[in-house]
Amino acid sequence: MQLKWLEDFIALAHERSFTRAAERRHVTHPAFGRRIRALEAWAGTPLVEPGSAPLRLTAAGQAFLETAEQTARELAESHQELRALAGRHARTVTLATGRTLARTLVADWLTRLAPLLGEAGALRIHTGSLAETVQSLQGGAADFAVLYHHPALTVPLDARQFSHRTLAQDRLVPISRADAGGAPLHDLRAGGSPVPHVAYARTLALGRLLEDHLTRHPAAPPLRRLLECDSPDATHEYVLRGLGVSWLPWSLVQGDCQGGRLARAGDAALDVAFDVRLYRPKRRLGPLAEVLWTAIVQDGRDLC
Repeated sequence: MQLKWLEDFIALAHERSFTRAAERRHVTHPAFGRRIRALEAWAGTPLVEPGSAPLRLTAAGQAFLETAEQTARELAESHQELRALAGRHARTVTLATGRTLARTLVADWLTRLAPLLGEAGALRIHTGSLAETVQSLQGGAADFAVLYHHPALTVPLDARQFSHRTLAQDRLVPISRADAGGAPLHDLRAGGSPVPHVAYARTLALGRLLEDHLTRHPAAPPLRRLLECDSPDATHEYVLRGLGVSWLPWSLVQGDCQGGRLARAGDAALDVAFDVRLYRPKRRLGPLAEVLWTAIVQDGRDLC
């Protein structure tokens, strides 16, 4: 028995789809299926109804789900207690977030809170996808998580176990490289042929957010999907090189736009506004983490 098998099974029970569960667990579909079959072999009975659509658990699977969730939760709590007993957690705070947030809004926020760390305090930053960040918080590997929030994004954090505070508002803005006169090389307002689009992979939270926005927008511009990338930082570089238009976080490109390297490629009606939230467990954290949280709660203005 491996802990990751339990976590795989929990993800499958919640997603009701091998494809979505494998994506959530960041493994290939075949590898995910092998791990579920290994768990069933260990259990000695099928846990998933074969061929069911949507996916259904067997009676044994339903009964085992509660045990799996309780076991995973207890192991996470035990891990947290061991860290505290070892003294590593007392003056260390771990923050999980996305790679783009880590270099933009989180960086701005941390410069304000750095003095609270003192000489003995330490801060760990772990970056990853939305699913990985949520998993770090749920599993007790992180004290805080900084995440995008928008109705189109599902953040599976139980409000009975986690609380949050909004740190900032940001927006995705259609951006192109600027020409010598400061105008966008690729302009969504020009009409005519579809504009080359440097798109996000749908595995990214920003990719799902933008896809939802363009699907619902009554005046979505014609786009030609030139390439797809799972790194917003790389997407930013491709736009700087003039390959096409991409919707980039304003916090990431504001300096380039002000410096004349990039330019808006569409009207503000095409922007996608979203919040940036800080999440924490409702249980008591280490002393330094509680100091940081108190400072955040007492600050009535946006922190980023």
